[in-house]
Amino acid sequence: MELTTAIVKAACALGAGLCMGIGAIGPAIGEGNAVGKALEGMARQPEYTGALRLNMLIGCAVAETTGIYSLVVAILLLFVF
Repeated sequence: MELTTAIVKAACALGAGLCMGIGAIGPAIGEGNAVGKALEGMARQPEYTGALRLNMLIGCAVAETTGIYSLVVAILLLFVF
């Protein structure tokens, strides 16, 4: 029984690591793309800087929720089993 428990714990730790590793790629790429395009827009039309910044921050907050969800799943994998 102890060997099975150790294998399950190891699989949970591996799953949590993969969850955070893969789950962080999407928000990182999305936020980088959003910030880059917003800066491009601010450079081209400085009069829209306020609106572009607001929309960029809202978009980054929405994109970051994916990373937070993967963090929650990783924590559940580590501490529930």
